[in-house]
Amino acid sequence: MQKNLFESVYRCLMEKDLNTKITLLSQLQEDWSNDEFDFNPTKTIEKVPDAGRPDKPTLVPPKDLARRRLGSKEGHASLMHSIAHIEFNAVNLALDAIYRFQDMPYEYYRDWLGVAGEEAYHFQMVREHLNSLGYEYGDMTAHDGLWMTTYETDHDPLVRMALVPRTLEARGLDVTPPMINKLRSIGDKRGVEILKILLHDEIGHVEVGTRWFRYLCKQRDLNPFEEFQNIIKNYFHGDLRGPFNFEARKQAGFSDEEIDWLKTIK
Repeated sequence: MQKNLFESVYRCLMEKDLNTKITLLSQLQEDWSNDEFDFNPTKTIEKVPDAGRPDKPTLVPPKDLARRRLGSKEGHASLMHSIAHIEFNAVNLALDAIYRFQDMPYEYYRDWLGVAGEEAYHFQMVREHLNSLGYEYGDMTAHDGLWMTTYETDHDPLVRMALVPRTLEARGLDVTPPMINKLRSIGDKRGVEILKILLHDEIGHVEVGTRWFRYLCKQRDLNPFEEFQNIIKNYFHGDLRGPFNFEARKQAGFSDEEIDWLKTIK
């Protein structure tokens, strides 16, 4: 008897224990490769104000995060902890993109399950590196903004694709190269290695978001460039600001028109 994809993904999404969540995700991928799933929509689609996550880290507004110098042991660990938090959230973001939007093509679910698997791999790598620095994920506070945007875009896959992969995750393409330079400056070779893998893979993840954003725009007869601007204006909290990694964004599917627009934003 086949399993229901959306019920199975929801179970993984809401799992709080780190190791169990990773195990459930591995099972999802195995079941997918063995064609074990049916795609029957669930009777209801639950709103998820907070996805499954461990009790720690304590979440605080970004302005309340402790500021630590990278040159200190705590500062070094703090940077890796914040990256671990982003990667853990990215697992839940990808799972929610599958569960929440149940009338998309088969390839959409294949793409986002692949993203979830890569994000889990990233999280495990960063977590191990954090352990080598004497810390565990959850030892420090983390910010609460990532899931808030996901929750606020749960009504429309078009808005979700524009805001999560193409805005929040695309910001990672901009900030990762400077972080690589910082880690190189303190001699953290393993950290540099990990962030290079993250940057390479995140280009692919943003490209997945771009592809499905364009698919939905075409389906609704919308101009992708104009629609992206509209969504940023109406939904994005805060300012879209550079510096931008134009090369990486181009590789991730941003159009020349979008790149030219970003170049006007300081």
